[in-house]
Amino acid sequence: MKTSILFCLSAAAVLLQGCASSSHQQAPANPDEVRACLEVLRSDFNTTKIRTLNQAMKLTPAEADKFWPIYRSYEKDLAAVGDRKLALIGEFMAHHRAGTLTDQNSREMAVQWLQNVQDRLDLWKKYCQQISDAVSPIRAAQFLQVENQMAIFVDLNIASEMPVVGEKQKSN
Repeated sequence: MKTSILFCLSAAAVLLQGCASSSHQQAPANPDEVRACLEVLRSDFNTTKIRTLNQAMKLTPAEADKFWPIYRSYEKDLAAVGDRKLALIGEFMAHHRAGTLTDQNSREMAVQWLQNVQDRLDLWKKYCQQISDAVSPIRAAQFLQVENQMAIFVDLNIASEMPVVGEKQKSN
């Protein structure tokens, strides 16, 4: 099971690194192009997550009938949290590029960042309980374990691409 999870995480890394590499080369100027690119990456990543969940959880048909509708609702709610996180990253990057990072907007973005982290935790609590009630506590723990591992992986990839707060942008 560890091997299959590592394989899926590696596949996700390739997807995320591809996005990061292309964004450093030349970011699309049109917000619709950026949104389209992110939707493709989100779809590919979600496919990897589903494959990983299937391999890790090995749900019976009866469990799957209960689990997957809850999971789809979770993914919809998680996408909204992800969109807010992406907007916040965009705001930070815009301030970084423009050299307009101030104490005030840094404070506001820090509050928003912490709220985003809390929103994800709240989703995990909510859906862990729903899965526990509908399927079993063990299945809920498996779901949470995979989600946490994937979230750590994504967060590490994002962090590796972010400039340091307060660091001056290097000219090309």
